[in-house]
Amino acid sequence: MEDLKALESLGFTLPTPAYLIGAILFGMIGIVAYRHGRKTSIKAAKWIGIALMLFPYAIAQTWLLYAVGAGLCVALFVFRN
Repeated sequence: MEDLKALESLGFTLPTPAYLIGAILFGMIGIVAYRHGRKTSIKAAKWIGIALMLFPYAIAQTWLLYAVGAGLCVALFVFRN
């Protein structure tokens, strides 16, 4: 418990369950999009899939995770050809 308080004093916090679920969900969508883009040679789907897999590492707020993830999923739908 003291280790957790020491990390919190340094500015580190544990992610919420909603954040973890979102990161896993968007990561799985990214894997599917990447594999589909690689199989069908659709570059946009492949790169959006990579972005969906990696962006949770750069975003700390839960609401921003869901906003960016939803935006990338919309982009995946728009650039599906």
